[in-house]
Amino acid sequence: MSELGARRHRSRERALELLYEASMKNRPIVVVVTELPVPPDDYTTTLLSATTEHETRALELIGRYSIDWPPDRMALLDRLILTMATGEMLMQDAPPMAVILDEAVELAKTYSTDGSPSFVNGVLSSIADDVSAH
Repeated sequence: MSELGARRHRSRERALELLYEASMKNRPIVVVVTELPVPPDDYTTTLLSATTEHETRALELIGRYSIDWPPDRMALLDRLILTMATGEMLMQDAPPMAVILDEAVELAKTYSTDGSPSFVNGVLSSIADDVSAH
């Protein structure tokens, strides 16, 4: 993995941690971030902004492609990974879709259940096709 790839991987992990904290505390992500003693790096901030900005669209896409599995019934980490990755796909200067999918699957392998990587990959592959077509 390149140095940029390694930095962005760490940024994605940090963004996921902060999204999880905000969700567990039922607080807006902006509040959680402003209370940090050290602000997150630029790409973490970019991911958090994209996730927040595109959350409604992301949840709609996730609901459409996670057949018979509404987002509110998903494991929290799976939903956060899917939402963050979809937000990243919808960014103006988004990385390649393959990178976003690979990173999301890696996060699911590391932080979620045994079935999560294939679930995340399947849903995000469909979302990537949809986003690319528009």
